[in-house]
Amino acid sequence: MAISISVVLLLVVLAVVFLRSGQLKVPHAIVCMLLGFFLAGSSLAPDISNGLSGAADLVSSVRP
Repeated sequence: MAISISVVLLLVVLAVVFLRSGQLKVPHAIVCMLLGFFLAGSSLAPDISNGLSGAADLVSSVRP
């Protein structure tokens, strides 16, 4: 799915920027990654995915 790859790439870029600027510490990044892994395996994963897909559809339908 293209949108999930785009979201993951955006989050990785943001995490690298925050780590390099010193605003995000390595332990905090590890906790965020673990939270993502646990959320992906939980019963909330389909709801989160549907919500992100709906938001992406809404944003893509907006015309400037």
